[in-house]
Amino acid sequence: MQIKIVLIPILLAASTPGLADPVDPAAAAALFQHSSQCVVCHSDLSAPDGSDVSIGTSWRATMMANAARDPYWHAAVRREVLDHPAAQAAIEDKCSTCHMPMAHVTAAAAGGQSEVFANIASMQADPVGHFAADGVSCTVCHQIGADNFGSTGSFTGGFSIDTTAPAEQRAIYGPHEVDAGRQRLMQSASSFTPEASDHLKASELCATCHTLYTHALDDQGNEVGQLAEQVPYLEWLASDFRTTQSCQDCHMPALTQDTPISSVLAQPRPALSQHIFLGGNTFMLTILGKYRGELGVPALPQELDTAIRRTREHLENETAALAIGNPRRTRDTLEFEVSVSNLAGHKLPTAYPSRRAWLHVTVRDAAGTVLFESGTVRADGSIAGNAGDEDAASFEPHYAEITRADQVQIYEPILVDWQDRVTTGLLYGVRYIKDNRLLPAGFDKGTVSADVAVVGEALADADFMAGGDRVRYRVPVAAAGTLTIEAELMFQSIGFRWAENLAAYPAFETERFVAYYRDTIEDAAVRLASRTVTLE
Repeated sequence: MQIKIVLIPILLAASTPGLADPVDPAAAAALFQHSSQCVVCHSDLSAPDGSDVSIGTSWRATMMANAARDPYWHAAVRREVLDHPAAQAAIEDKCSTCHMPMAHVTAAAAGGQSEVFANIASMQADPVGHFAADGVSCTVCHQIGADNFGSTGSFTGGFSIDTTAPAEQRAIYGPHEVDAGRQRLMQSASSFTPEASDHLKASELCATCHTLYTHALDDQGNEVGQLAEQVPYLEWLASDFRTTQSCQDCHMPALTQDTPISSVLAQPRPALSQHIFLGGNTFMLTILGKYRGELGVPALPQELDTAIRRTREHLENETAALAIGNPRRTRDTLEFEVSVSNLAGHKLPTAYPSRRAWLHVTVRDAAGTVLFESGTVRADGSIAGNAGDEDAASFEPHYAEITRADQVQIYEPILVDWQDRVTTGLLYGVRYIKDNRLLPAGFDKGTVSADVAVVGEALADADFMAGGDRVRYRVPVAAAGTLTIEAELMFQSIGFRWAENLAAYPAFETERFVAYYRDTIEDAAVRLASRTVTLE
C-alpha cells in the first residue's frame, strides 16, 4: 500500500514532541539512492546538435540539488528557531521536508522527526547526513505518486511516496516506456524498476513543495493565524497558463529532437525534459560557486557558471517586457507612462517572499546629466527612496503615479505579524499588508481566492491588471532640448531587509550568510527588461 507523507504546517509548540532518535542509515538506503548512483548512467549525454544535456551534471548545479546546502536557508531556519525556541523540533522537521526530503521521509516512515542542523553537521560524516545533503534528489521526485495530486493534503510537502514496498520492488517513475532488458539493467544498478507514467509532467508534482502554508506564532508560541507563504501553483491555476503551459514546460524546457536519456544502452527519446530547473536565483547560485568549498557543493565551477548564465538569460529574456508611452512635456514638467508586462505564468516575482522587482527610471538631458531618477540600487543592495530599506518597520506603498524621486514602484509582498508590525520572520507572518506583485495573463484580481489576492493600493489601481501594470510619471524637468527616458525592471531574489535583518541574530548561520551577502552584493540585482525613449 501507499503511505502518504502528509505533513501539516508548523503547529503550536505545546503539541510538538521532542526530536526523534537518529535514523538508521540502512533505512534511508532502502528507500532511496544517492544522486551519485544515478549520475553514473544519466550523464555524458549529447543532443543531436552536440550540446551537453547530461541530466546528472545539469541537475547538480541547480538550487534543487543544493536545497540542503543553501546558506540563506540555514540562516532563515536558525532565525526561526531563535524566534520560537519552544517550536524548534516542529520547525526543523517541517523545514527539512522539501530541503532534505530523503532524510525527512526516512524519519517520517520510522515514526520520527527529521532535524536540520544535525543533518547539516553530519553531511560529510554519516550516511543519513549524506542523503540529507543531496537535496531534492533524483529518487525523491521520481518516486512521488499521483494519488493526491492537486489536493490540499498534497501541499506543504504532502507528497506521496510508497515507503512500504521492499527495496527490490520499488518503482521509479518516468515518462517513457522501458523495455524488459533495460528494466533489468536499471533494477540491477539502482534496485528500482522503471515504470512509465505521465504524472511527472504535471504541475501538481511541483505544487507539493512549492505550495507552502505556515501557521503563525506570537512571542509566547501561540498560534495566531495561517499564511499562504508561497503559492505559485495557485497563481498559475488562476492564470491563462493553466491550459497552455505546465511548470515543467518553462522550468525544464524539453528538447525538440529525440535524445538519449542514458549513456548505457542509449535509446533516443522524444521531448527530453532538461533537468536545469530554470528559476530566478542567480544570486544564490553565485554564492554557492563563490563559497563552493565551504558549503560542500559537488557541482564543478564550470557547471555552476553554466547554470548562472542560463538563469540570467531566462530572467532577461523570458520574464518581463517594458514600454514607455505617451511622453509629453510642458515648460517645466515631463509626463510619460511606463508599462510592465509579466510574461511568466505566475506572479512576478513569486514564491519566497524575500523577492522583489522594481522600476528604475531615469531622465537625462542632452549632455547626459541626470534630471530625475527613481529606484536606483545602492552599493549595499538597498533601493534609494524605499521606505522599507530605510526603516525595517516601514514599507513603500504601491503607486499609480510617481511625482518625486523618493517614490519608487516596488513589486513585492510585505508581511505583518499579529500586532500589524512589518516582519521578515516567516512564522511571525500572519498576513500580507501589501502584495502588488505583477499578475500573470488571465488573472482576475477581483475574483481570486484570498490565498493569491492582490493586497493594498494595487487592488484599486485600474492600471494594475492581468498581465502587468502601467505607472504614470509626472516629474519636474526644466531643461530644454533633447531628453532621454530610460526605464529598467530590476530584480533581487533576496531583498535588503530580508538579509540585513538577520544581522540582529547572533548565530553561526546568520552571521555567515550576512557576510556572504555583503561580500557578493554586487551580483544581487538583475535587470529583467529595459526600454529607452528620446524626446527631441
